[in-house]
Formats: sequence, C-alpha cells, structure tokens
Amino acid sequence: MADIAALREKAARLPLLPGVYIMKNAQGEVIYVGKAKKLKNRVSSYFHGDHLPKVAAMVDKVQDFDVIIAATEFEALILENSLIKRHRPRYNILLKDDKGYPFLRLDVKSPYPRLTLASRTVNDGARYFGPFGARHESRAIIDAVSKALGLPTCSRQFPRDVGKERPCLQYQLGACRGWCREETSREEYGQAVRQLILILEGRGAELGKELQRQMEEAAGELRFEEAARLRDRYRAVSTLEHKQHVIATARSDTDAIGFQRGARCCMSVLHYTDGDLAGKDYTLFPEPLEEDSEALSELLRQYYVNRNLWPRTILLPFEVEDGEEIASWLGELSGHRVALEVPRRGDRAAFVEKAQLNAREEILRATTQAERHAKALEWLQKAMGLPVPPVRIEAYDISNTGDSDIVAAMTVHVEGKPRKKDYRRFRMKTLEGPDDYASMRETITRRFTHYLEGDAGFAELPDVLFIDGGAEHAAAAEEALSALGMALPVFGMVKDERHRTRALIDAEGREIGIQANPAAFALVGRIQEETHRFAIEYHRKLRDAVPVSTLEKIPGVGEKRRRALLQRFGSLRSVRAASLGELESVLPRPTARAVYEYFHKENEPCE
Repeated sequence: MADIAALREKAARLPLLPGVYIMKNAQGEVIYVGKAKKLKNRVSSYFHGDHLPKVAAMVDKVQDFDVIIAATEFEALILENSLIKRHRPRYNILLKDDKGYPFLRLDVKSPYPRLTLASRTVNDGARYFGPFGARHESRAIIDAVSKALGLPTCSRQFPRDVGKERPCLQYQLGACRGWCREETSREEYGQAVRQLILILEGRGAELGKELQRQMEEAAGELRFEEAARLRDRYRAVSTLEHKQHVIATARSDTDAIGFQRGARCCMSVLHYTDGDLAGKDYTLFPEPLEEDSEALSELLRQYYVNRNLWPRTILLPFEVEDGEEIASWLGELSGHRVALEVPRRGDRAAFVEKAQLNAREEILRATTQAERHAKALEWLQKAMGLPVPPVRIEAYDISNTGDSDIVAAMTVHVEGKPRKKDYRRFRMKTLEGPDDYASMRETITRRFTHYLEGDAGFAELPDVLFIDGGAEHAAAAEEALSALGMALPVFGMVKDERHRTRALIDAEGREIGIQANPAAFALVGRIQEETHRFAIEYHRKLRDAVPVSTLEKIPGVGEKRRRALLQRFGSLRSVRAASLGELESVLPRPTARAVYEYFHKENEPCE
C-alpha cells in the first residue's frame, strides 16, 4: 500500500515548471508516465481527493515517483513520448500496432535505378518517397508504377546482364520494355526514371500531358510505331492516376480523427486525398486514465510517429491542450507544415463526424451487449454520483386523456436488460382530474408502501429511479419517498425537441448530458421508450374497454360485430353518430336498427 502522506509531501516540494513525471510501483517498475505544464500541481492531484476507479487503482500501486524538468512544454511532450516508448508502462495508452511504414527508395546514383523498400530515410544520396502505407501496399505501388512505365522487376542486374539472355516473360506480356536487350539505351531508362519520379511526387497529371504531347508529335512525324508505344504508356499512366488511384490515394493530405468511449475506446483515422476518402485505420484499447483531450494527444503522437505518416492537415473532434506543440513536432519530423484543426461546419466537419461514427461502430462490433451495458452503467454511476453501478433501474411514466383513466407504468431493467415479470401498472384512485405531479406522488407512494408492508411482488429496491419528465417530476417522486421515510436516487428523463432522450435531471434542476456517451445514451433512451410504451398500452386497454361494455349491451352485437363496428367507424362516438344506412353497411338490418335505436332513444342519454 502506498504511503499517500509521504507522496503528498514529496509532490508539494515540486516546482511549478513543465516536465515529465514517472510513477513507479513497489518493484521499481515504471507503471505510468505523464507530462505536466506545472509539475507540482499535476503530480499533487493524484494524491488528493477521489478518483475514477482506474486512476485510483494506479495510484494505489504507486510507491514512488521521479520527475524530469523540461525547458519547455514542447520538450516535455517529446520526452514523455520517448519514455513511454522505452518503458511501455502498464497504465499508459499503448497502441499495439507500432510498426513503421516503409519508404520507397530510389538509388539515383545507380546507372539503372530501381525502387526498393526502406524502413527509414538515410542521408545516402538516394531519393526517398512516402511512406505510402503498409509493406504490402508499398509493394503494390512499386509493381503498379513499374508496369505502367515498363520498368524491370526481375532479378537481372544492369548493365551487367544487358544482351546476355533473351528477355523474360514480363517483356512478352508488355509489362517491361526489355531493358536487358541491347536495343535499349541508358538514356531511355533515365527518361522512364524521371517519369517515375513525377508519379511518386504526385505529378501524374503533368506526366500525362507530356506523354500526350510526345505521342502527337511522333504521329505528326509519321513515327507510328513510337507513337503507339507512347499511346500505351499514356493509357497506363492515366489508368494509374485516375482509375486505380494507387498513388494518389496511397498518401493522404488530410486525416480526420474520431475518438469515442464506450465498452472500450477507439480512435479511427480516415485518410483523405483531394477530398476523396482513401483509407481507414482504427485502434481499439481499454479505457485510458486520461481525460479525452489528453488521451487523444497521446494517441496522435504514437500513431503518427510510429507510422512515419504526416499529412498536411489533421482534423480533430475537439481541442487538445498541446495541439500547437504536436503540430510543431510533426512539422519537424515531416519537413513540412502540419496543421491541427477542429472544424465546426462544412465538408471538414462532415469528415470528422464520419470518423466519429466509424469509431462508434468499431466499438459496437468489438463488444458484446453485456459489455456495453456494463460500461454504460459504470458511466451512469459516475455521472449520477452513485456509490455503485445501478444494477436495478425502475422507470415511471404517467399516461392520461382528459379526466378519466389516469394510469402509471413502472418498468424494471436489471443490468441494462428489461425484466418484464417485475413490470407493474397503477390506476389512479385519489385524483379527481389530471395532475401529473400528484399522479407521480400517488404511484411512488403505492409502490413503496407495498415494499414497506412486505409485499413479495415489490420486495426488491431499485438502485435508482428514472422518471419520465423534468425536475418537477423528479421532485414529486422524492417528496413521496420522503413522506414514507425513504431516500433513493431519483432522476428525470428529459427529451429534446425531437422527442429523443437528451439528458437526466435531478430534483434541483442539475442536468447530466448523456449524448456524449453512446452506450449510456442508448440505454436511457430505450428505458424511457419502453416505459412510455408500457404506460400507453395500459391506458389504451382501459380506454378500449368502454366501447366493449357499451356495445355488447345491444341485442345482436357480439364480439365479432363489435370489432367490425369499431374498425369501420373508429370510435364509440362515431358509431353513435352513424345513420341507419351507414350501420346497415356493416351489420344485418335488424341488428343495425337495434344499434341505431339504442343510441337514439328519446329523452334518454347515451352511455
């Protein structure tokens, strides 16, 4: 067990300077690394007050900590990333896929340069392009551009093997221009290499215009065989550039980031080139210690540094505290300016929303319903300030039309799932007119009076009550509980203008937004809709019982004819107002006359 008092005292002596702190357990292992603008404030916060369960578990294992003071926040950011990569602490976010993406290397010093893969750039005089994605994607790019320009992919060495053997199958298939033949020249090869560089620099359209010009020039000079070769090369380059998008979409200029918490957490990255979606990456991981802004900052650094991928613009769903430092750092690594933006409207905002949706969907696909429910209940516990996750939730709704048949419904959800055998219905007994608040007080009073009297049907107490309505409805439920000498957490379920659940609210009017947590949002919404459905169903059952009892008093009207009348006219009032001829269109003439006379007796009010 950590000596919290000693750790507090040590933290209190830290300076108010930027730096990195390193948490260690009893065995001296690094279990967490973090950075801070002010070390004293940040480190001290771990040893004061209550924390979320995962943070508390980490703090409980801290036996000691070290700090490294940095000259700037930028230096602290770089140092933190380096230490996390070295120690891979248990409680830090750690991306599992830390493989770097390869570069394409072109040895321009060679008389016959070829593209190869290189894990990193080196100052060796060669040209480096990319990275363009994973190794298999990079190999596909080499194959595609080599085929389009007729460059060799075989194992022969040039100029050593020129003229020694017959050309290989690639030449016969038209995929290579046969550089092993003596008829080809080094100057022609150099021209093909220059064209290759144009493609890899993203200047394929420029190359296409050049080839088209050369083709037209050769045709005009009646060099038809050369014009045909140029035509084939132009078509291959055009296909590469405009149809296959092998190069254009391999390296994005804009990345849209999604970050979501649910039963797990997910960061999704959508890669865009010239506004077109080119690819997607995502990473699932357990819920981090850090707040969203800090967690996303950590993920961005690991993702881009590990993959050697640096787009010019990174679109974020929300601000990160050290965004300027991250942009500066990535700019130094990439050699070009990298901008971090949080778009509010337009196409870029739509890109981010799509990335957010992808992150949510990946979480849903990767987790079971039980995991999602458990995570939603954990989140609700923290949001509502409950001592434990609310395993049993009881929800209440009032339904009425006019002055009659005021009813209430009680639904029960256990571990996020409906328990229909525990559902209950209440018909108001003490009210003379519609009053939702009084109806709620009566419902809660009756339900918990059953509990206090030992009624087995009401024996289980809920962890929390959800009331359909606002703060006043929650307050009415609390009043009823207080009058019985009981106290339970009570929250209203508030809907937006589209009648979708948007928040929980307590009797004091304090709102808890739930839309930011998809799992909790979905759970509370289902509970509210189910409770409303159950209340409406009971109310309709009572309301429909009135025409049943009235119509069946009439001779000749049984259940089948009653249903036919209500199906044809819609309500008892419409049946009463129908003419004899209209009734005869549904019933035999004697029965129709009996119904008509029943509702049109002189001086006798209809029921």
